[in-house]
Amino acid sequence: MSNTEKLHKFDEKRSEFRPYGLTCEQWMPNLMKKPDRHNEIEINYFTSGSITYLFQGSKVIIPENSFSLFWGLVPHQIVNFTKSAPYYVCTIPLTQFLEWKLPSFFVDRILKGQVVIEDSEKNSTYDKFLFENWVKDLAEDYRTEATLYEMRARLLRLTSRLSPLKKDERLQIKIDEISKVEQIALYIAQNFMKPIKITDIGREIGLHPDYANVIFKKAFDTTINDYIIQERIMHSQRKLITINDKIADIAFDCGFHSINRFNAAFRKLNNCTPREYRKKHF
Repeated sequence: MSNTEKLHKFDEKRSEFRPYGLTCEQWMPNLMKKPDRHNEIEINYFTSGSITYLFQGSKVIIPENSFSLFWGLVPHQIVNFTKSAPYYVCTIPLTQFLEWKLPSFFVDRILKGQVVIEDSEKNSTYDKFLFENWVKDLAEDYRTEATLYEMRARLLRLTSRLSPLKKDERLQIKIDEISKVEQIALYIAQNFMKPIKITDIGREIGLHPDYANVIFKKAFDTTINDYIIQERIMHSQRKLITINDKIADIAFDCGFHSINRFNAAFRKLNNCTPREYRKKHF
């Protein structure tokens, strides 16, 4: 089997947040004992069978002949699949994705942790051709520039089918701010269970806390403090439906120091209590 035909699968020993970089490979589905997290945009394309992911405490089914896209920093875990058939996985560094200046409504959906799924059966022949070429080009480490152009073009076609493309619907963040925003998001993902503050993040990234908050809000449409709370709540959702620990213990494990604050934040984001959420999904 050649290098371009090598089949990959999730490595259970893989370190959390370890980067994949720019890749396009064929993977075999397997049940994951733990979620994966990485700071790249991930594209999945399934030619046969469906896969069920656990995202933010909810199950998401990606059907056959579908093109899907999500931010890998959001914990994602395969909990079911219907066929042991290879599928395509591409990872695009977040910096590269943001530099493409795709429509802001689309980028906003991705950065807020949504999974965008396109039923691409009509485009299946075209998509299969693209993925086959991306695998070959990136495995041989040549024509990378052409691959990046094709990836961006494919995503632009996807966004044009989701919403009208307008010239003023672009992410209003400067190129030199992108790496700082990425560093902030990654720092929060790695430390949200600790009692971190904006001043801690600013000191770590090398920015004034107010400026860090400004550029972060431009990219994510939310403040750093609110984003930290969202990370903690997402982590609690996953724990509530995968383990049987006491709710108070889960709250403290996720970085909350008050059960009342945890309950209030959880209800605000989920319109239900943690107990009701567990009863519905566990």
